[in-house]
Amino acid sequence: MTATTQNSSALESARQGSRGAGSSTRPRRPRQLVTYGHWWWALPAILAVVFIHYVATAAGAFFAFTDWTGLGDFSFIGLENFERILADPTLIGAVRNTLFLALGFVILTNVFGLLLALALNRGLKSRYLLRVLLFMPVVLSPLAVSYIWKFIFQFNGPLNLGLQAVGLGHLQKAWLADPQFSIWAVLVVMAWQTTGLVMVIYLAGLATVPPEIEEAAALDGAGVWGRFRHITIPSIRPSLAIATTLMLVQGLRVFDQVMALTGGGPAGATETLATQVYKETFALSNFGFGAALALVLTVIILVFAMLQQFASRDRANER
Repeated sequence: MTATTQNSSALESARQGSRGAGSSTRPRRPRQLVTYGHWWWALPAILAVVFIHYVATAAGAFFAFTDWTGLGDFSFIGLENFERILADPTLIGAVRNTLFLALGFVILTNVFGLLLALALNRGLKSRYLLRVLLFMPVVLSPLAVSYIWKFIFQFNGPLNLGLQAVGLGHLQKAWLADPQFSIWAVLVVMAWQTTGLVMVIYLAGLATVPPEIEEAAALDGAGVWGRFRHITIPSIRPSLAIATTLMLVQGLRVFDQVMALTGGGPAGATETLATQVYKETFALSNFGFGAALALVLTVIILVFAMLQQFASRDRANER
C-alpha cells in the first residue's frame, strides 16, 4: 500500500514537472495593446484629428494652386501663386522677418529660461514663489500682454520716461514706429511672455540630475563650468530638445504680438508669413494666394522642426 502511494505521488510529480516544462518552453502570446471592444472609444478623437487637421490641410494645399477668391468658381493656375511669392519683395521680407523672429525667439527664451531654471533649482527659500511669478505671463492672453507693452513702448510711455529719468533722454524713440527697432520690440514681447514656460521645462529636466553626482564632481576639482558642461547639459538634453522645438514652431508662426503691436508696420518692417496669410485671405479675399502662403509657412516649419530634431537627437543610443 505504501509502495503504491509512493508510485502515485511520483507519477503525479512527473506529470506536474512535464506540464511545467511544457509551459515554460511554450511561447507566450503578446498582449494586445488595443483589444476588441475598446478601440472604438478612441474613434471619435481619431476622426476629429483626421478631418480637422489632415483633411483641412490637404484642402488648403489644393487651393494653393488655384485662384479662388472665397466665393464662386475657381481655376487651377499651377505654380503662379508661388512665382508671385518669389517675385514680391514684401513677401520675401516677410519670410526674412519670420526667420529672424524665430531664431531670436529660440535663443532668448532658451538662454534666459535656462538661467532662471538654474537660479531657482534648489537652495533658494523663495524659489517656489519666484517660479509662480515668472510663470504667470505664460497664462496671460498674448493680445492683452501685447497691448500693455504697446503702452510701454509709446513715445510718452513708461520706457521713454524711465530713460529720461536716469539721464538717457537721448535714447528716447518711437519704438514701434521706427523700422529699425520695431521688430526688436516685437521680439522682446514674445520672449518676455514665454521665457517662464521654458524655465519650467528646464526645471523638470534639472530635477532628474542627482545632486550626488555634482557633489562628487566638485570634490574631484571640477569647476562650475565643468559641472555644467559635462553633467548638467547631458542630463537635460531631452528638455533642451523639447524647449527648442516648441519655441521654434511658436516663433515661426508668430501672429498675435505682431498684429497687436504694429499690425505688420511700419512699412512692412514687422510683416511675417502669418500676418500676410491673414491679410491676403481675410482682408483681400485672395484665398488661393493665402493658401499658398500658408503652405510655404507649413513647409518651413516642418523643415526646421526636422532639422532641429536631427541636431538634438540622442547620439548615445545610436552607437
